[in-house]
Amino acid sequence: MQPIRRKTLVVLLALVAGLGGYPFVAAAQALVANPPPAALTGRALVNALRAGGYIIYFRHTSTDFGQNDDRMTGFEDCASQRNLTDQGRDEARAVGVSLRELGIPVGDVLASPFCRTMETAQLMFGRAAATPSVRGGPAQPDSADRYTELRRLLGMPVARGANLVIVSHGNPFRAVVGGDYLAEGEAAIIKAEASGAFSVVAHVRKDEWKSLAVS
Repeated sequence: MQPIRRKTLVVLLALVAGLGGYPFVAAAQALVANPPPAALTGRALVNALRAGGYIIYFRHTSTDFGQNDDRMTGFEDCASQRNLTDQGRDEARAVGVSLRELGIPVGDVLASPFCRTMETAQLMFGRAAATPSVRGGPAQPDSADRYTELRRLLGMPVARGANLVIVSHGNPFRAVVGGDYLAEGEAAIIKAEASGAFSVVAHVRKDEWKSLAVS
């Protein structure tokens, strides 16, 4: 944590303590004592992923925005969905090749049941489990529990030795994590804690995996 942030927290602790706000003081102290995992880049990121214990959340690769899902009758109705372009298929294959070349171990591969996410996962890893809890949806859902299962999944620690892969969409990630949208094909690297909390420790765009091999 940067010194300026520690100084700010100390000032806040003093102010809150003067107001008798002990619960808030305890929460702030916990924040100081347990900062989120440091961001990972380059070789440090590769080594961390090789050891396993992370969640790699991918947004599907490039799609045809001239298509939409408005008339789909079910997840298997690919003809009525927004699908990968040929470029998107090439991107997915290339990411899969890079991950294998980097020696990054992959355990379960969970994919939103939409055709574009299932195809992305299949082209990257040769397998995918259609998983409703990581399906697409609105960035601002009407129901507060719309992404409860996804949030729970992101907060479940992954055993070392392999990484859990989720192939999903931009909206669910933004709704749960906030911040900017993931670009098509971009991955967020997530570290879950025993408390159920989680932190995003890295972002990797679809064309950056290959460069990591020489970083």
